[in-house]
Amino acid sequence: MVAAPGQTNTLAVVSLVSALVAPFAHFTGIGGLTLTIVSIVTGHMARAQIRRTGEKGDGFALAGLIISYVHLALTALFLIFFFGLIVAAIAAILAAASGH
Repeated sequence: MVAAPGQTNTLAVVSLVSALVAPFAHFTGIGGLTLTIVSIVTGHMARAQIRRTGEKGDGFALAGLIISYVHLALTALFLIFFFGLIVAAIAAILAAASGH
């Protein structure tokens, strides 16, 4: 499949847009993790298509991937911290209840 000259890969644009919207989607109920996964998948698909067809948009796809992987890492760190906070609170409550 040969792309038209100057055509930007659609999946690259989808990857970038979904990566930019994903952090805000946590607060709207759309699902930030879902959009992050969409951005990662479409970013990798776009880069493969761009290598095959010569379309433009590799920078869009790469930016979408970078933003999404950073977002995914920060989300994982937040969840680990939050889980640790809950475990510490439960441990403090149990320690106070047992009289230690």
